[in-house]
Amino acid sequence: MFRNSSPVGAQWAAMSRGGGRHFLQIPGPTNVPERILRAIAQPTVDHRGPEFSRLAGEVLDGLRRIFGTAAPVVVYPSSGTGAWEAALVNVLSPGDRVLMFETGHFASAWRALAERLGLDVTFLPGDWRGGADPAAIGTRLGDDADHTIKAVAVLHNETSTGATTDIPAIRRAIDEVRHPALLMVDTISSLASMDYRHEDWGVDVTIGASQKGLMLPPGLGFNAVGEKALAASEQARLPRSYWDWKPIIADNMRGAFPYTPATNLLFGLREALAMLDEEGLDNVFDRHRRLATATRAAVAHWGFELQCADEHRASSTVTAVVMPGGHDADEFRAQVLDRYDLSLGNGLGRLARKVFRVGHLGDFNELMLSGTLAGVEMGLSAAGVPHRKGGVTAALASLTAEDGQAEFPLAAHR
Repeated sequence: MFRNSSPVGAQWAAMSRGGGRHFLQIPGPTNVPERILRAIAQPTVDHRGPEFSRLAGEVLDGLRRIFGTAAPVVVYPSSGTGAWEAALVNVLSPGDRVLMFETGHFASAWRALAERLGLDVTFLPGDWRGGADPAAIGTRLGDDADHTIKAVAVLHNETSTGATTDIPAIRRAIDEVRHPALLMVDTISSLASMDYRHEDWGVDVTIGASQKGLMLPPGLGFNAVGEKALAASEQARLPRSYWDWKPIIADNMRGAFPYTPATNLLFGLREALAMLDEEGLDNVFDRHRRLATATRAAVAHWGFELQCADEHRASSTVTAVVMPGGHDADEFRAQVLDRYDLSLGNGLGRLARKVFRVGHLGDFNELMLSGTLAGVEMGLSAAGVPHRKGGVTAALASLTAEDGQAEFPLAAHR
């Protein structure tokens, strides 16, 4: 466990407690439920045998439901970064122009990857306080009379800032100027946690990963592939072998893969899909929305600012909280970890040491949120960060109000 070696750190390190479980409240990897851990722990099977063929068919069908598509979903033994690369190399050629929008750290990272592949990226500037701007994207595409821009790539949910992008509005912006560019969307921190519809929203390639809303360990990357993207892949000339959709989709049709798949993670994925089906996706989305709303109620009560400036674009899976001036977010996170065994997400890129992030996604409920927010509030007091006490109570009031219960009689506890 982390220990601060400074004199101040020595004072609070002595108060550290043991016992209980670790609270992993970063925005991914998320907590892996016991059911999924047990499924992953099954004996390995022959990945060319009939048992695996049945497994592959079940998980591929289930993934199509999660992405909201009848089209193929390609599964890689990879991180989300691998799924980013796969999406690009399957539909683009060296020097192709790609339009991206600066929503935060991960949009910037995807841009850097695209440039390393030899793509010509137009990166529309943003302030890291909201989602991609449909009007700005539409204007840039409208100026591209020769249709040299081959793809628009945006994040549905920017994990570094807690801000979302209106994907249907991006689709409308593309269609209004009658531009043929492909629409590529990253759902790594929103898939299976927030409403997303690959086909209904007119997305051509959707990128996902296993370690967030799907409640699995890291290790699986996904591409949901529409017909227009499949057609583009026939002409694309960026080098690809391992990432090539074509042999994977062909083998998937008979319940197989062209290489050794992550067999036991697929056992876990089948269990995760069953859990999501049992709860019902609409209920899953509503649960995440309610927990996010309660988290923001606590932050507002403490008197802190959200990194996402537009409440209508606030994420259901992660809340990025701006630390008051003069206070270091990483020092605060270190105290919370040491005192209360609670891991919070750090600020990334230009937000380093300026924000902390609360992940509220995956296998997560009201009592877990209450414990998380209690740890944050106690940590604020321990670290000497000025705040208004009672944020946890504000969050509980938000949750009970949504459940149709009377709000807590705050005056009775004073």
